[in-house]
Amino acid sequence: MKIKSLLIIASLFLLSSFSHAQTTKAGVWSAEKANAWYAQHKWINGANFTPSTAINQLEMWQADTFDPQTIDRELGYAEGIGFNTMRVFLHSMAWQQDPKGFKQRVSHYLSIADKHHIQTIFVFFDDCWNPDAKTGKQPEPKLGIHNSGWLQDPGNRIKDAGEMLLLQKYVTDVLTTFKHDKRILLWDLFNEPGNSSKNNASLPLLTQIFSWARTVNPDQPISAGLWDWSLEKLNAFQLTHSDVITYHDYEEPDKHERVVQILKANGRPVICTEYMARLRNSTFENTMPMLKKECAVLEYLFIKKILI
Repeated sequence: MKIKSLLIIASLFLLSSFSHAQTTKAGVWSAEKANAWYAQHKWINGANFTPSTAINQLEMWQADTFDPQTIDRELGYAEGIGFNTMRVFLHSMAWQQDPKGFKQRVSHYLSIADKHHIQTIFVFFDDCWNPDAKTGKQPEPKLGIHNSGWLQDPGNRIKDAGEMLLLQKYVTDVLTTFKHDKRILLWDLFNEPGNSSKNNASLPLLTQIFSWARTVNPDQPISAGLWDWSLEKLNAFQLTHSDVITYHDYEEPDKHERVVQILKANGRPVICTEYMARLRNSTFENTMPMLKKECAVLEYLFIKKILI
C-alpha cells in the first residue's frame, strides 16, 4: 500500500476523534456500546452469500425464483465448514413488487440460516455492477464474466423526490420489521458507495439512509464499509456515522494488516466484509490467519464468496 493511502486513513481517524461528540449526539453508538456488542460474539467468519440458483439479488428474493431448498442446502455446506455469518444483499425492487411477501421471504431465509446457526448481515444499497435493474426474469449468466448479472440498487432510478420517498419507505419498513430480530447481526446500509464512477454523487443517498436508519433505531448496529481511500468525503462520513467499522481490502496480508491496525486505532470493532483476490496475493490461506490473529484485538472475517 502506498504511504499516501496510509496517511489518508490516519487522517480520517483524526477527523473521527474530533467529531466524536457530535456523532454521538446524532445517535451513533458509543465505542463502549459497540465493544460490548462485539464481546457478545465469538470470532465470526463467513461469506457474502447468494444461492447458486440466483444470478443477482432480484432472482434471490422475487417470489417466483426464491429457492429455500437451495438456500438450505448451501447454508448447510457453510455450517459444515465452520461459517457462522452470511452477508446477504437485499434489493428495493423486490420489496416494491410485494412488500409483505418480500418480508416473509426474508424471514424465511433467516429461519433457514438460524437452523444452521448462522447470523446475517443484510445489505441495502449497492453502487456496484449493472445500474438498470428490471423485475421479472433475470438474464442468464455470461460464461467467464464475474458478477455478470449483479445489480446496483437503486442504480439509475433516482430521478425525483418520489423515488427517494419510495426508497425511504423500503428501508424504514424492512428495518422496522426486523429491528429486534436477533438472527440479524448487523445492517450494512450501503455497499461501496461511490463505485461505478459515482464518487461523491452517492453522498446524498448515503446521508439519507443513515438518517432513515437512525430514525428507526434498530437493536443491531449499522455501518457502511470503507473501500476506496481516495473517496475522502464518503470515507469521513462512513467512519463517523457507523456504529462499528466495516471495510474491504483485496491486498496481500502484510498490506492488509497495516490497514486493520490503523482502523483499530478508532477503538471500535473492525469488520472486514470483503477480501480475496488471488492475482493480488490475497487468498483464503494467507489472509484468514492474519485476520484470525487480529480478532484478539477486535477483528471479524469475511470471505468474498462461498465456493461450492
